[in-house]
Amino acid sequence: MSVVKSPLSEQDRKIVGDALQGALVDLVDLSLVAKQVHWNVVGPRFRSVHLQLDDVVASARTHGDTVAERASALGITPDGRAETVAKTSGIDPVGGGWIKDTDAVRTLVDALGAVITRMRDRVEATAEPDPVTQDILIGLTGDLEKHHWMFQAENA
Repeated sequence: MSVVKSPLSEQDRKIVGDALQGALVDLVDLSLVAKQVHWNVVGPRFRSVHLQLDDVVASARTHGDTVAERASALGITPDGRAETVAKTSGIDPVGGGWIKDTDAVRTLVDALGAVITRMRDRVEATAEPDPVTQDILIGLTGDLEKHHWMFQAENA
């Protein structure tokens, strides 16, 4: 049952729905990975990395909400449940325990890089069927790329 009707054709709705769902999962998992690392980072650069991780969490959560609400606006039910995220995320899992600041930075560089690659694919996929969704994905990809740059600079 869908109580919200989409202005998109079924074919376009499928493409856009897949892009939005994938983006949501990536953003939810990115926020979880960054928070896990945030709680466990140690080392001489603890404070700066710790604070920078919270910036990523805030960004991922804000964009995740935007993506989920865009899906809802198109009559697509967003699924950010833990089970769905665990099964469909493309981010490598983070181990438990303390994590050295240099390893924390590397973990975020890798996670952000993986998400950005998939976001760019989604930007391309949504260009024709829904430029509004594409615009949302372009904006959030730009923010993720800024975080990616800043974490890469940490270990330069």
